[in-house]
Amino acid sequence: MPKRGKKFQEAKSKVDPLKRYTFEEAVKGVVESSFVKFDETIDIAVKLGVDPRHADQMVRGSIILPNGIGKEVKVLVFAKGEKEKEATDAGADFVGNDDLIEKIKGGWYGFDKAVATPDVMGTVGKIGKMLGPRGLMPNAKTGTVTFDVERAVNELKSGKIDYRVEKAGIVHSPMGKVSFGPEKILENMVAFLDSIVRNKPASSKGTYIRSIGISTTMGPGFKIDPVYVKDLLK
Repeated sequence: MPKRGKKFQEAKSKVDPLKRYTFEEAVKGVVESSFVKFDETIDIAVKLGVDPRHADQMVRGSIILPNGIGKEVKVLVFAKGEKEKEATDAGADFVGNDDLIEKIKGGWYGFDKAVATPDVMGTVGKIGKMLGPRGLMPNAKTGTVTFDVERAVNELKSGKIDYRVEKAGIVHSPMGKVSFGPEKILENMVAFLDSIVRNKPASSKGTYIRSIGISTTMGPGFKIDPVYVKDLLK
């Protein structure tokens, strides 16, 4: 494991590894611990009491964070005919169908999110094995396979995020940038955790939210006591 720098060690020394922080303490701490010159992303990791190997315990969803994620999202739209113009007018960065599919087959992935109209999914499906592992495959469950192209593009540009529990039972997601400040980060966390709670599988037994951690891109992590979730969502 590579040795961490002096600035990281200094930031880490301010974190009590045995303490479970409140949301307010953790967010304030993670913002203040940022030591790099660029505007870091703040990420959250939530360990859930589910077994994703069972279909009835899969947790996934979409949420438009109230303050966005602080990043310009490049949206690609697979469409044809009038829907191409609708996508362009809505602000999509890349619009097309067969031409974009061939470009992606050649190894191009210059976009963050993809939308497709239902009538072109037959051809888009041919590159599903390329888009899927990267989280770029349009999906009706997340609202990215739709004829309402304008709405889909606007939502993605506004900071809509998709989340899905991983094999280890953890959900990861960006919560914004350090420059947002604690208040806006907390607002995003409330919206995110509310969605997680609402999507709790009926088959999940025992403690649902088992642990929560937040950190910046380069900084140390802060562990949050899940007992505070109910208070946060009130």
